[in-house]
Amino acid sequence: MKRSLHLYLGVFLMMPGWGMAQEKVLNEKKWPEQDKDAKFYTVSGERHGQSFFKKYEFPEVEYTPGEKLTFDIYHTPDVMYHWYRLWAEKYPDITELYEVDKSYEGRPILQMTITNKKTGKHTDKPAAYFEGGRHGGEVTASEAVLWLTQHLLENYGKDPEITKLIDTKTIYVRPQNNPDGSNMYLFSEQRNRSTVRPYDVDGDGLFDEDPEEDLNGDGIIHMMRKKAVTEEEKAEANYVLDPRDPSGRLMKRVFDGQGEYLMYTEGIDNDGDGKFNEDGIGGLDLHRNYPENWRPGSRGDKTGRGYTQFGAGEYPLSEIETRSTVLWLLSHPNISVVNSLDTRVPMHLRPPSTSSSEESMFEKDRKIYEYYDSLGMSITGYPWAGDVYETYSTRWKVNRLTGDPLKPNPLFGHGPDFGYFYYGAVWYGDELWNNGAMKDYDGDGILDDYDALMWDDEENGSRGFKPWEKFDHPQLGEVEIGGFHPKFFSQNGPPWQLEGWIKKQSLFNLAMAMDLPQIEINDVQVSRSGDEYEIKVKWSNSGKLPVALDQAKRVKIVQEDRLMLEFDKELMKGFENAKVQIVTPELYDKTIYAGYTEAGESKESVFKVKVNHDQPVKGKVKLLSTRGGYVEKEITLSR
Repeated sequence: MKRSLHLYLGVFLMMPGWGMAQEKVLNEKKWPEQDKDAKFYTVSGERHGQSFFKKYEFPEVEYTPGEKLTFDIYHTPDVMYHWYRLWAEKYPDITELYEVDKSYEGRPILQMTITNKKTGKHTDKPAAYFEGGRHGGEVTASEAVLWLTQHLLENYGKDPEITKLIDTKTIYVRPQNNPDGSNMYLFSEQRNRSTVRPYDVDGDGLFDEDPEEDLNGDGIIHMMRKKAVTEEEKAEANYVLDPRDPSGRLMKRVFDGQGEYLMYTEGIDNDGDGKFNEDGIGGLDLHRNYPENWRPGSRGDKTGRGYTQFGAGEYPLSEIETRSTVLWLLSHPNISVVNSLDTRVPMHLRPPSTSSSEESMFEKDRKIYEYYDSLGMSITGYPWAGDVYETYSTRWKVNRLTGDPLKPNPLFGHGPDFGYFYYGAVWYGDELWNNGAMKDYDGDGILDDYDALMWDDEENGSRGFKPWEKFDHPQLGEVEIGGFHPKFFSQNGPPWQLEGWIKKQSLFNLAMAMDLPQIEINDVQVSRSGDEYEIKVKWSNSGKLPVALDQAKRVKIVQEDRLMLEFDKELMKGFENAKVQIVTPELYDKTIYAGYTEAGESKESVFKVKVNHDQPVKGKVKLLSTRGGYVEKEITLSR
C-alpha cells in the first residue's frame, strides 16, 4: 500500500505545474505578525538572549486593512502591502509591483514603479526614487512613502501636473526597506535601530544578550529613574529634576557625581556586567552600511586612534537591506533624485557627511542642493536644511552639558554621501517629526524635552508622557518607571499629527520629482543636395535639473548625451557601395557625442547622409541621455 501511495504521488508530482504549486504552498511561511493565535512575537536568528516577546497591538496602529486608507493611524507592513497590491490591480497601466529582495528574516521587500507604460519603458524616462522604513522604528518615514504613492495614483488623470509627471517620468517607491524591524516594533514592546540580525554590540562575545524588558507589563519600554542612595550610586548619579518643570516629571542631565538620580531604559541587567539593555535585538545600522566613506566599528580599528563608526556592519553592504538598495540603484542610473526618509530631527538632510559642502562639493552642485534646502523649508517649515557634517552636527551651536561649542562631526558609510559622491544624484535623507517640541515655550532658543512636555500638556492631552510610578526592581530596588512614550511621541508623533507631517514631506519630494531633467527632440529638419542629405536635429532639456551633476560626470555614473541615426542594416552594408552611408560624422563611430545638457539648454547637431537608392529611405533619430531619458523620431529621406 505504501509503495502504491508513493507511485500515486509520483504521478501527480510529474504533472505540469503541480509540483511547483505544491512546493510554493509547502514552503509558504507564516510570519509571527500573521499568526493571530500566537501570544508571542519571535525574532529569527541565533542569539544568547531572548528571541520571543509578548505580542502587543497598539491603539495607534491599524493591523487589519480598512475599507479606506486614512492617515490618522499608523499601518503595519502587511497593511501597506495590501494597499500596494490593490493599487497594482486598480492602476495596471501606470504601476508595476514587484519584490526587489528579501529581508534578513526572509520577508519580501516590495517596490512599485509608477509610470505610464503606454508612453515608454520606465528605464527610458528620467526617474526619482523614494524609500522609507530603513530604521525599523521610524515608521513615519514609511507612511510618507505610502501617502505619496496614493497621492500620485489617485490624482493621475485629474491633476494635470501629476498626469504629465507620470506620463513622462518614472517614480520608484519602496515603503518598507526593513520589514523585519518595523514588524517587531509594531507587534512587541521591542525596538531597535535597524536590522534584527544578531550582533555583539558591547564586544563581550555574546549576541543580543541584554534586551530591554517591559517590567510593568504595559507594552511600552519607558525610562526608569532611581534615586541615588549608596556612595557608589551618588558618584555616578548624573540627573536631577529639571527646575523648569515644577511637577517633577522632567529630568535634566548633569555631570557624573553632581546628580541625584540614575536613569536607565526599562529592563534588567541580563548578563551581569553592570550595564542595562546595552545589547538588545540587532544593533547594526543600515544607514552606516553604505560603501562611500565606510569605516569599521569601534573594535575594527586596531590602533585605537582612527575614525570608527558605530553600527557600520562587518563590511560595506554587509546587510541585505542596504545592499538591495545600492545594487538596484546602480542598475537604474536614470535616477536623478532620491529621498531616503527617517525620523526624528525635522530637517532636510543632505551630503556631505564627512566634510563641509564648500570643501568637497562642486560649486554648481552645491548651489542646486542649496536651492532645494530653501525650497524644502518653504514647503515643510522644518527649522533646518543642510549638510550632515556641519549643519546637522552644530544645529544647537553649544553642548548644553559642557557649554562647549559644537563642532562638525562625521558620519561614515552614510546614505547621502553614497548618493552624491558615488551615485552623483540629488540625494536627501530627510527626517520627519520633532519629538513633540513644537515651539520654544521657555524662550531659550532651543526646542527640547521641556518644550515637548509643555506641548503634550497643552495640545495632546498629556498622552505622550507617562507619570512616574514606583516599581520594585529585582536588581536596583525601588525605581520609578515613566517618561515620554518612545514609539508614538518621541520617535514618531501621535497619530493625529501624522498626515500633516507626511503630506508636507511628500509635497517636497514631489516638487523635486517635477524638476527632473527631460530631454526632448524639438525639431528635425531634412534638406537635400543631389544624393546627399543634411539632417539637422534640435533638442533641449526642458527640466529644471541638468542631465548630470558635475559629481556624476566625475565618477562616470552618467554618460554624456548621444545622438544616433539608425537605418535598416541591409541598406548600410557594402561600405562605400552601401545604399545608405552616414558621411558626417566622418569617424567610423557615427555617434554624435553631445556633452551634458544643462537645465533649459538647447542644442543642435547635424548628420550628413549619402543615399544611392531610388526608393524613400526610412530612419530613426535617437537621442540617448542616461538621466534625461531616451527619445526617438522617425524620418524619411525621399528622392
